[in-house]
Amino acid sequence: MADATNTPAPQGATGVLVLADGSVIWGRGFGAEGAAVGEVCFNTAMTGYQEIMTDPSYARQIVTFTFPHIGNVGANHEDLEADNPHALGCLVREDVTGPSNFRAAQGFAEWMKANGRIGLSGVDTRALTRKIRMAGAPNGVIAHHADGIFDIDVLLAEARAWPGLEGMDLAREVSCRQMMRWSGGLWRLGSGYEERGGDATLPHVVAIDYGAKRNIYRNLAAAGARVTVLPANSTFDEAMAHDPDGFFLSNGPGDPAATGVYAVPVIQRMLESGKPLFGICLGHQLLGLAVGAKTAKMHQGHRGANHPVKRLSDGRVEITSMNHGFAVEGASLPANARESHVSLFDGSNCGIELTDRPAFSVQYHPEASPGPQDSTYLFGKFVGMLG
Repeated sequence: MADATNTPAPQGATGVLVLADGSVIWGRGFGAEGAAVGEVCFNTAMTGYQEIMTDPSYARQIVTFTFPHIGNVGANHEDLEADNPHALGCLVREDVTGPSNFRAAQGFAEWMKANGRIGLSGVDTRALTRKIRMAGAPNGVIAHHADGIFDIDVLLAEARAWPGLEGMDLAREVSCRQMMRWSGGLWRLGSGYEERGGDATLPHVVAIDYGAKRNIYRNLAAAGARVTVLPANSTFDEAMAHDPDGFFLSNGPGDPAATGVYAVPVIQRMLESGKPLFGICLGHQLLGLAVGAKTAKMHQGHRGANHPVKRLSDGRVEITSMNHGFAVEGASLPANARESHVSLFDGSNCGIELTDRPAFSVQYHPEASPGPQDSTYLFGKFVGMLG
C-alpha cells in the first residue's frame, strides 16, 4: 500500500483501489471498466462469491474476498440472490481463471463485465483485511482502465467526499417496486428449484422486502408458507390488505436508523396486531428499533460463512452466515425483549425474542447461500407459529 501523492502505476497495473486515508492499492483490473465509490469490507467465505455479489445487502460496498481463489467455478444463472449484482466490485488475490465446473455458464470475469461490476486481482487481500480490522471499514474508490491511466487525486477526492453508509437509507433503492407472489422452493442437483408456495390453503406470510435474498423466500416456501412480497415502504394497511397470518422482515443494506424512519411505525403496528413476526439481519435491527432498542455502526462488521453464534436458551453453538455492518446494542433492549443469541467472536447481539408478542429475529442469515445450514430450523419455527 502506498500514499496517494505522486504514486506511479506499477508495470501491468490496470486497476486501482484508492482509500479515503490516502492509501493506494494497485492490481490487475477485470470485469467492467470505470470507477465506483463505496465502503470497502471483507468477506471470509470460501465459497459462494456469486451469491455474495448479488446479495442486496452489499449495495454501495466493495467486497474484499479473503479466500485467494475466486472465480474458478465460473458463474451460472441459478446461483443468484437478486436479478443483478448489488456489490459495486470485488478485490481478489489471484487472477481469475477460466471456469472449471459443470454448472458454469460463463466465466466470472465475463459475468462481472456483463453486469457492469469492477474487479481487481493481484491485491494483497490479507494486508487489506488486516488494515480494515485495525482501522475499520474505509470509504474507497475502485477503478479499472485497460490503459492503466488514473488520476489518483480525483479518485482520492471522490473517496473522501463520499459520506459513508451511516445515515444512509438504501432499502428503497434495492427493494422490489411492486407486490409479487413468491413461488419456488429449494434447489436440488439435477432438478433445479422446486415449485412451492402456490397452495392457497398454506399459512400466508407477508414479507417486507428491504433488500431480500431469494433463498430466504425459498426457505419460507419450503417450510410450508405461502409468501407475498411487498416493497420496503409499504404501509401497514397495505400489508393487512393481503390478510396475512404473519409478517416477515427481510435483510437489506444501509443504516437501520435511516430505514427505520418509515419502517419502524409500520412494524410497531404489526406487533400490535398480535400476528407472528420474524426478522433477519436488517429486519432484526428494525425490530430492535421498533421495541425501543438502539443500533450502532460496527467497527468492521461481520461478513462470512463461519461465524459461531451461541443460542442462549440451551447453549448450543450454531455456525452461521453473516453480512452486516450495523448491530443492535444488546444493553439497550427493553424488558419485553430478551437476547436469544450472541456472537462468540465479539459478544455482539445476534438475536432477540419478545416476551409479550409472538415475534423474534436474528442478525445472521439462516438461509445461508452461501454458508452452513445449522439455523434453517428457524423457518420451521416461524411457520409453525402461524397456525
